[in-house]
Amino acid sequence: MSEAAAAPIEDAPTPALRARHALLKRLADVVSLPASRINAFERSVTGDLLVEMLRLAAPQERKRVAARLAPLSELPNSLARMLLRDEPEIAGLLIEQCASLTDADLVACARDASVEHRVLIANRRGLAEVVTDALIGFAEPRVVEAVMRNTTARLSQVGVEQIVDQSRQTPSYCAQLLRRAELRPSGAYVMFWWCGQEDRRTILQRFAVSREVMQEVVEDVFAMAAAEGWQDPVSRKALQFIERRQRNRAAVAKSPYDNLEQAVAVAAQSGLSRELASEISYLAGIKPLTGAKILGDPGGEPLAILCKATGMTRVDLQNLWRSMRRPEVGPDGQIHPAWERVAICFEMLAVDRAQTVLRYWNWSLSSALSPQLLKAIRDGDGEGLDEYSAPERAAMMALAENFGR
Repeated sequence: MSEAAAAPIEDAPTPALRARHALLKRLADVVSLPASRINAFERSVTGDLLVEMLRLAAPQERKRVAARLAPLSELPNSLARMLLRDEPEIAGLLIEQCASLTDADLVACARDASVEHRVLIANRRGLAEVVTDALIGFAEPRVVEAVMRNTTARLSQVGVEQIVDQSRQTPSYCAQLLRRAELRPSGAYVMFWWCGQEDRRTILQRFAVSREVMQEVVEDVFAMAAAEGWQDPVSRKALQFIERRQRNRAAVAKSPYDNLEQAVAVAAQSGLSRELASEISYLAGIKPLTGAKILGDPGGEPLAILCKATGMTRVDLQNLWRSMRRPEVGPDGQIHPAWERVAICFEMLAVDRAQTVLRYWNWSLSSALSPQLLKAIRDGDGEGLDEYSAPERAAMMALAENFGR
Protein backbone atom coordinates (compact mmCIF):
# COMPACT_ATOMS: atom_id res chain seq x y z
CA MET A 1 0.00 0.00 0.00
CA SER A 2 1.28 3.48 -0.90
CA GLU A 3 2.08 6.13 1.69
CA ALA A 4 -0.97 8.10 0.53
CA ALA A 5 -3.29 5.16 1.17
CA ALA A 6 -1.71 4.36 4.55
CA ALA A 7 -1.84 7.94 5.80
CA PRO A 8 -4.51 8.81 8.38
CA ILE A 9 -7.58 10.62 7.12
CA GLU A 10 -7.01 14.31 7.62
CA ASP A 11 -9.43 17.16 8.13
CA ALA A 12 -12.43 15.72 10.00
CA PRO A 13 -15.68 16.99 8.46
CA THR A 14 -17.33 20.05 9.91
CA PRO A 15 -20.77 19.54 11.49
CA ALA A 16 -22.49 21.05 8.44
CA LEU A 17 -20.89 18.43 6.20
CA ARG A 18 -21.31 15.32 8.40
CA ALA A 19 -24.20 14.12 6.27
CA ARG A 20 -22.15 14.44 3.08
CA HIS A 21 -19.25 12.59 4.65
CA ALA A 22 -21.50 9.82 5.88
CA LEU A 23 -23.25 9.54 2.50
CA LEU A 24 -19.96 9.32 0.60
CA LYS A 25 -18.78 6.60 2.95
CA ARG A 26 -22.02 4.61 2.70
CA LEU A 27 -22.16 4.82 -1.10
CA ALA A 28 -18.53 3.73 -1.30
CA ASP A 29 -19.43 0.82 0.99
CA VAL A 30 -22.29 -0.15 -1.33
CA VAL A 31 -20.00 -0.09 -4.38
CA SER A 32 -17.61 -2.31 -2.41
CA LEU A 33 -20.20 -5.00 -1.65
CA PRO A 34 -19.51 -8.47 -3.07
CA ALA A 35 -21.39 -9.75 -6.12
CA SER A 36 -23.55 -11.92 -3.85
CA ARG A 37 -25.03 -8.77 -2.27
CA ILE A 38 -25.33 -6.42 -5.25
CA ASN A 39 -25.69 -6.96 -8.99
CA ALA A 40 -23.74 -5.15 -11.70
CA PHE A 41 -26.56 -2.73 -12.55
CA GLU A 42 -27.05 -1.67 -8.93
CA ARG A 43 -23.30 -1.19 -8.54
CA SER A 44 -23.22 0.92 -11.70
CA VAL A 45 -26.09 3.18 -10.62
CA THR A 46 -24.54 3.65 -7.18
CA GLY A 47 -21.25 4.49 -8.86
CA ASP A 48 -22.93 7.13 -11.04
CA LEU A 49 -24.45 8.79 -7.96
CA LEU A 50 -21.09 8.69 -6.20
CA VAL A 51 -19.44 10.34 -9.21
CA GLU A 52 -21.90 13.24 -9.09
CA MET A 53 -21.18 13.78 -5.40
CA LEU A 54 -17.42 13.54 -5.85
CA ARG A 55 -17.43 16.25 -8.52
CA LEU A 56 -18.25 18.75 -5.76
CA ALA A 57 -16.34 17.04 -2.95
CA ALA A 58 -13.11 18.28 -1.40
CA PRO A 59 -9.81 16.60 -2.38
CA GLN A 60 -9.50 14.83 0.99
CA GLU A 61 -12.98 13.33 0.53
CA ARG A 62 -12.15 12.08 -2.95
CA LYS A 63 -8.93 10.65 -1.53
CA ARG A 64 -10.86 8.74 1.17
CA VAL A 65 -13.16 7.26 -1.45
CA ALA A 66 -10.25 6.33 -3.74
CA ALA A 67 -8.47 4.57 -0.86
CA ARG A 68 -11.69 2.69 -0.04
CA LEU A 69 -12.25 1.58 -3.65
CA ALA A 70 -8.67 0.76 -4.68
CA PRO A 71 -8.69 -2.86 -3.42
CA LEU A 72 -11.93 -3.72 -5.27
CA SER A 73 -11.98 -6.43 -7.91
CA GLU A 74 -14.89 -4.72 -9.66
CA LEU A 75 -15.23 -0.96 -10.04
CA PRO A 76 -17.91 1.02 -11.94
CA ASN A 77 -16.38 2.44 -15.09
CA SER A 78 -17.65 5.98 -14.58
CA LEU A 79 -16.13 6.07 -11.09
CA ALA A 80 -12.80 4.70 -12.23
CA ARG A 81 -12.68 7.15 -15.13
CA MET A 82 -13.25 10.14 -12.86
CA LEU A 83 -10.79 9.16 -10.14
CA LEU A 84 -8.07 8.25 -12.64
CA ARG A 85 -8.17 11.82 -13.95
CA ASP A 86 -8.09 13.37 -10.49
CA GLU A 87 -4.98 14.84 -8.89
CA PRO A 88 -1.98 12.45 -9.07
CA GLU A 89 -2.08 11.85 -5.31
CA ILE A 90 -5.66 10.61 -5.62
CA ALA A 91 -5.41 8.85 -8.98
CA GLY A 92 -2.23 7.13 -7.82
CA LEU A 93 -4.16 5.14 -5.22
CA LEU A 94 -6.06 3.39 -8.01
CA ILE A 95 -3.20 3.25 -10.49
CA GLU A 96 -0.91 1.55 -7.98
CA GLN A 97 -3.36 -0.79 -6.25
CA CYS A 98 -6.56 -1.36 -8.22
CA ALA A 99 -6.36 -4.72 -9.99
CA SER A 100 -9.70 -4.22 -11.72
CA LEU A 101 -8.43 -1.46 -13.99
CA THR A 102 -8.39 -2.58 -17.62
CA ASP A 103 -5.82 -1.76 -20.26
CA ALA A 104 -8.41 0.56 -21.82
CA ASP A 105 -8.73 2.42 -18.49
CA LEU A 106 -4.98 2.91 -18.27
CA VAL A 107 -4.58 3.97 -21.92
CA ALA A 108 -7.41 6.50 -21.58
CA CYS A 109 -5.86 7.88 -18.39
CA ALA A 110 -2.48 8.18 -20.10
CA ARG A 111 -4.09 10.01 -23.01
CA ASP A 112 -6.26 12.41 -21.00
CA ALA A 113 -4.26 13.10 -17.83
CA SER A 114 -0.87 14.64 -17.00
CA VAL A 115 2.73 13.49 -17.21
CA GLU A 116 2.61 12.75 -13.47
CA HIS A 117 -0.22 10.31 -14.12
CA ARG A 118 1.77 8.68 -16.93
CA VAL A 119 4.76 8.23 -14.62
CA LEU A 120 2.50 6.53 -12.09
CA ILE A 121 1.10 4.23 -14.80
CA ALA A 122 4.62 3.46 -16.03
CA ASN A 123 5.49 2.15 -12.57
CA ARG A 124 2.39 -0.07 -12.29
CA ARG A 125 3.07 -3.80 -12.18
CA GLY A 126 2.26 -6.05 -15.12
CA LEU A 127 1.68 -3.45 -17.83
CA ALA A 128 0.59 -4.93 -21.16
CA GLU A 129 2.09 -3.96 -24.52
CA VAL A 130 -0.88 -1.79 -25.50
CA VAL A 131 -0.35 0.36 -22.40
CA THR A 132 3.42 0.69 -22.75
CA ASP A 133 3.00 1.57 -26.44
CA ALA A 134 0.68 4.43 -25.43
CA LEU A 135 3.10 5.67 -22.77
CA ILE A 136 6.14 5.50 -25.05
CA GLY A 137 4.27 7.39 -27.75
CA PHE A 138 4.33 10.59 -25.66
CA ALA A 139 8.16 10.58 -25.89
CA GLU A 140 8.50 11.97 -22.35
CA PRO A 141 11.88 10.97 -20.84
CA ARG A 142 10.54 10.50 -17.29
CA VAL A 143 7.80 8.22 -18.56
CA VAL A 144 9.88 6.22 -21.04
CA GLU A 145 12.65 5.67 -18.49
CA ALA A 146 10.10 4.50 -15.89
CA VAL A 147 8.65 2.04 -18.42
CA MET A 148 12.11 0.61 -19.17
CA ARG A 149 12.93 0.30 -15.45
CA ASN A 150 9.67 -1.56 -14.84
CA THR A 151 10.77 -5.19 -15.16
CA THR A 152 7.16 -6.42 -15.03
CA ALA A 153 6.07 -4.27 -17.99
CA ARG A 154 5.98 -5.87 -21.43
CA LEU A 155 7.24 -4.00 -24.50
CA SER A 156 6.07 -4.67 -28.05
CA GLN A 157 8.54 -4.55 -30.92
CA VAL A 158 6.82 -1.37 -32.11
CA GLY A 159 7.42 0.14 -28.68
CA VAL A 160 11.07 -0.95 -28.69
CA GLU A 161 11.57 0.62 -32.12
CA GLN A 162 10.00 3.85 -30.86
CA ILE A 163 12.46 3.94 -27.96
CA VAL A 164 15.37 3.19 -30.31
CA ASP A 165 14.29 6.11 -32.48
CA GLN A 166 13.82 8.39 -29.46
CA SER A 167 17.26 7.41 -28.13
CA ARG A 168 18.85 9.48 -30.91
CA GLN A 169 17.70 12.58 -29.02
CA THR A 170 17.92 11.03 -25.54
CA PRO A 171 21.10 8.88 -25.43
CA SER A 172 20.46 7.88 -21.80
CA TYR A 173 17.79 5.48 -23.13
CA CYS A 174 20.46 3.28 -24.74
CA ALA A 175 21.90 1.72 -21.58
CA GLN A 176 18.44 1.09 -20.12
CA LEU A 177 17.10 -0.41 -23.34
CA LEU A 178 20.08 -2.75 -23.57
CA ARG A 179 18.91 -4.32 -20.30
CA ARG A 180 15.51 -5.20 -21.78
CA ALA A 181 14.98 -8.73 -23.06
CA GLU A 182 12.69 -7.42 -25.84
CA LEU A 183 15.53 -5.65 -27.69
CA ARG A 184 16.50 -7.54 -30.85
CA PRO A 185 19.74 -7.35 -32.90
CA SER A 186 18.08 -5.17 -35.55
CA GLY A 187 17.37 -2.47 -32.97
CA ALA A 188 20.76 -2.83 -31.28
CA TYR A 189 22.68 -2.58 -34.57
CA VAL A 190 21.01 0.69 -35.56
CA MET A 191 21.26 2.13 -32.01
CA PHE A 192 25.01 1.40 -32.20
CA TRP A 193 25.50 4.52 -34.35
CA TRP A 194 24.64 7.01 -31.60
CA CYS A 195 25.13 5.21 -28.28
CA GLY A 196 28.15 5.60 -25.99
CA GLN A 197 31.37 3.62 -25.79
CA GLU A 198 30.28 1.17 -23.10
CA ASP A 199 26.93 0.61 -24.77
CA ARG A 200 28.68 -0.15 -28.06
CA ARG A 201 30.81 -2.73 -26.31
CA THR A 202 27.69 -4.31 -24.81
CA ILE A 203 26.01 -4.46 -28.23
CA LEU A 204 28.98 -6.23 -29.80
CA GLN A 205 29.26 -8.70 -26.92
CA ARG A 206 25.56 -9.52 -26.80
CA PHE A 207 24.16 -9.00 -30.30
CA ALA A 208 27.01 -9.73 -32.73
CA VAL A 209 25.64 -13.19 -33.51
CA SER A 210 27.00 -15.98 -35.68
CA ARG A 211 25.42 -17.07 -38.99
CA GLU A 212 26.82 -20.60 -38.73
CA VAL A 213 23.43 -22.34 -38.41
CA MET A 214 22.01 -20.46 -41.41
CA GLN A 215 25.12 -21.31 -43.43
CA GLU A 216 24.76 -25.02 -42.66
CA VAL A 217 21.05 -25.09 -43.51
CA VAL A 218 21.34 -23.33 -46.90
CA GLU A 219 24.69 -24.72 -48.01
CA ASP A 220 23.20 -26.51 -51.05
CA VAL A 221 21.02 -23.53 -52.00
CA PHE A 222 24.06 -21.59 -53.20
CA ALA A 223 24.59 -24.15 -55.97
CA MET A 224 20.89 -23.95 -56.91
CA ALA A 225 21.01 -20.15 -57.15
CA ALA A 226 24.22 -20.29 -59.20
CA ALA A 227 22.63 -22.79 -61.61
CA GLU A 228 19.77 -20.30 -62.08
CA GLY A 229 22.27 -17.54 -62.82
CA TRP A 230 21.40 -15.64 -59.63
CA GLN A 231 18.33 -14.28 -61.41
CA ASP A 232 16.05 -14.14 -58.36
CA PRO A 233 16.82 -10.87 -56.52
CA VAL A 234 15.07 -12.00 -53.34
CA SER A 235 17.13 -15.15 -52.81
CA ARG A 236 20.31 -13.44 -54.06
CA LYS A 237 20.06 -10.69 -51.43
CA ALA A 238 19.38 -13.20 -48.64
CA LEU A 239 22.25 -15.47 -49.68
CA GLN A 240 24.61 -12.48 -49.84
CA PHE A 241 23.79 -11.86 -46.19
CA ILE A 242 24.41 -15.51 -45.24
CA GLU A 243 27.51 -16.41 -47.25
CA ARG A 244 30.93 -16.68 -45.64
CA ARG A 245 32.86 -14.59 -48.17
CA GLN A 246 32.79 -10.86 -47.46
CA ARG A 247 35.00 -9.28 -50.11
CA ASN A 248 33.70 -8.49 -53.58
CA ARG A 249 35.68 -10.53 -56.11
CA ALA A 250 34.21 -8.67 -59.07
CA ALA A 251 35.32 -5.35 -57.57
CA VAL A 252 38.85 -6.71 -57.02
CA ALA A 253 39.07 -7.70 -60.67
CA LYS A 254 38.14 -4.17 -61.80
CA SER A 255 40.13 -2.29 -59.16
CA PRO A 256 43.42 -0.47 -59.83
CA TYR A 257 44.64 -2.01 -56.56
CA ASP A 258 45.73 -5.61 -56.08
CA ASN A 259 43.56 -6.08 -53.01
CA LEU A 260 41.80 -4.31 -50.17
CA GLU A 261 44.95 -4.14 -48.05
CA GLN A 262 46.82 -2.25 -50.77
CA ALA A 263 44.00 0.29 -51.12
CA VAL A 264 44.05 0.88 -47.36
CA ALA A 265 47.88 1.23 -47.39
CA VAL A 266 47.68 3.84 -50.14
CA ALA A 267 45.02 5.71 -48.15
CA ALA A 268 47.32 5.72 -45.10
CA GLN A 269 50.06 7.42 -47.14
CA SER A 270 48.05 9.87 -49.22
CA GLY A 271 44.95 10.40 -47.08
CA LEU A 272 41.42 9.15 -47.58
CA SER A 273 39.76 10.81 -50.56
CA ARG A 274 36.12 10.35 -51.55
CA GLU A 275 37.15 8.18 -54.51
CA LEU A 276 39.45 6.01 -52.42
CA ALA A 277 36.79 5.60 -49.74
CA SER A 278 34.32 4.39 -52.38
CA GLU A 279 36.93 1.97 -53.76
CA ILE A 280 37.60 0.54 -50.28
CA SER A 281 33.86 0.10 -49.81
CA TYR A 282 33.46 -1.78 -53.09
CA LEU A 283 36.44 -4.03 -52.34
CA ALA A 284 35.04 -4.76 -48.87
CA GLY A 285 31.73 -5.87 -50.35
CA ILE A 286 29.64 -2.96 -49.07
CA LYS A 287 27.95 0.01 -50.73
CA PRO A 288 29.64 3.44 -50.65
CA LEU A 289 26.80 4.82 -48.49
CA THR A 290 27.53 2.17 -45.86
CA GLY A 291 31.25 2.81 -46.17
CA ALA A 292 30.74 6.56 -45.74
CA LYS A 293 28.70 5.98 -42.58
CA ILE A 294 31.44 3.70 -41.18
CA LEU A 295 34.37 5.94 -42.10
CA GLY A 296 32.60 9.05 -40.83
CA ASP A 297 31.75 7.61 -37.42
CA PRO A 298 33.43 9.74 -34.70
CA GLY A 299 33.91 6.83 -32.29
CA GLY A 300 35.85 4.60 -34.68
CA GLU A 301 34.51 1.19 -33.59
CA PRO A 302 32.84 0.57 -36.99
CA LEU A 303 36.34 0.66 -38.53
CA ALA A 304 37.29 -2.30 -36.35
CA ILE A 305 34.15 -4.15 -37.45
CA LEU A 306 34.93 -3.44 -41.12
CA CYS A 307 38.50 -4.68 -40.84
CA LYS A 308 37.64 -7.81 -38.85
CA ALA A 309 34.74 -8.73 -41.14
CA THR A 310 36.91 -8.48 -44.26
CA GLY A 311 39.81 -10.47 -42.81
CA MET A 312 42.22 -7.57 -42.52
CA THR A 313 44.85 -7.45 -39.78
CA ARG A 314 45.46 -4.99 -36.98
CA VAL A 315 48.15 -3.39 -39.17
CA ASP A 316 45.50 -2.71 -41.82
CA LEU A 317 43.21 -1.26 -39.16
CA GLN A 318 46.04 1.04 -38.09
CA ASN A 319 46.56 2.10 -41.71
CA LEU A 320 42.86 2.88 -42.07
CA TRP A 321 43.00 4.86 -38.82
CA ARG A 322 46.00 6.81 -40.12
CA SER A 323 44.30 7.46 -43.46
CA MET A 324 41.71 9.50 -41.56
CA ARG A 325 44.46 11.36 -39.69
CA ARG A 326 43.22 10.22 -36.31
CA PRO A 327 45.59 10.29 -33.32
CA GLU A 328 47.45 7.17 -32.20
CA VAL A 329 49.39 8.79 -29.34
CA GLY A 330 48.00 11.11 -26.69
CA PRO A 331 49.59 14.34 -25.35
CA ASP A 332 51.22 12.34 -22.57
CA GLY A 333 53.06 10.12 -25.04
CA GLN A 334 50.87 7.12 -24.21
CA ILE A 335 48.56 5.31 -26.61
CA HIS A 336 45.58 7.46 -27.42
CA PRO A 337 42.40 6.23 -25.65
CA ALA A 338 40.34 6.30 -28.86
CA TRP A 339 42.85 4.20 -30.79
CA GLU A 340 43.23 1.81 -27.86
CA ARG A 341 39.45 1.37 -27.66
CA VAL A 342 39.16 0.62 -31.39
CA ALA A 343 42.07 -1.82 -31.27
CA ILE A 344 40.47 -3.69 -28.35
CA CYS A 345 37.19 -3.81 -30.26
CA PHE A 346 39.03 -5.40 -33.19
CA GLU A 347 40.63 -8.06 -30.99
CA MET A 348 37.44 -9.03 -29.16
CA LEU A 349 35.37 -9.73 -32.29
CA ALA A 350 35.21 -12.99 -34.24
CA VAL A 351 35.17 -12.67 -38.04
CA ASP A 352 31.74 -14.28 -38.50
CA ARG A 353 30.11 -12.08 -35.87
CA ALA A 354 31.70 -8.93 -37.28
CA GLN A 355 30.34 -9.90 -40.69
CA THR A 356 26.82 -10.20 -39.29
CA VAL A 357 26.93 -6.63 -37.99
CA LEU A 358 28.56 -5.25 -41.15
CA ARG A 359 26.12 -7.00 -43.46
CA TYR A 360 23.11 -5.87 -41.50
CA TRP A 361 24.35 -2.30 -41.74
CA ASN A 362 24.90 -2.68 -45.47
CA TRP A 363 21.51 -4.35 -45.91
CA SER A 364 19.62 -1.67 -43.99
CA LEU A 365 21.64 1.41 -44.97
CA SER A 366 21.77 0.78 -48.70
CA SER A 367 20.13 -2.33 -50.08
CA ALA A 368 16.84 -1.56 -48.35
CA LEU A 369 16.69 2.01 -49.64
CA SER A 370 14.12 2.93 -52.25
CA PRO A 371 13.00 6.30 -53.65
CA GLN A 372 9.91 6.16 -51.41
CA LEU A 373 12.01 5.40 -48.33
CA LEU A 374 14.50 8.17 -49.12
CA LYS A 375 11.60 10.62 -49.40
CA ALA A 376 10.23 9.39 -46.05
CA ILE A 377 13.65 9.91 -44.43
CA ARG A 378 13.96 13.44 -45.81
CA ASP A 379 10.40 14.29 -44.76
CA GLY A 380 10.89 12.80 -41.30
CA ASP A 381 7.90 10.51 -41.81
CA GLY A 382 8.05 8.39 -38.67
CA GLU A 383 4.27 7.97 -38.46
CA GLY A 384 4.10 5.17 -41.02
CA LEU A 385 6.90 2.98 -39.66
CA ASP A 386 4.70 -0.11 -39.77
CA GLU A 387 4.60 0.13 -43.57
CA TYR A 388 8.34 -0.57 -43.81
CA SER A 389 10.39 -3.71 -43.24
CA ALA A 390 12.89 -4.08 -40.38
CA PRO A 391 15.92 -3.03 -42.49
CA GLU A 392 13.98 -0.11 -43.95
CA ARG A 393 13.02 1.12 -40.47
CA ALA A 394 16.66 0.74 -39.41
CA ALA A 395 17.73 2.84 -42.39
CA MET A 396 15.21 5.55 -41.52
CA MET A 397 16.60 5.86 -38.00
CA ALA A 398 20.30 5.53 -38.85
CA LEU A 399 20.25 7.95 -41.78
CA ALA A 400 17.84 10.52 -40.32
CA GLU A 401 20.69 12.70 -38.98
CA ASN A 402 22.42 12.61 -42.39
CA PHE A 403 19.35 14.27 -43.86
CA GLY A 404 19.26 17.05 -41.29
CA ARG A 405 16.65 15.70 -38.89
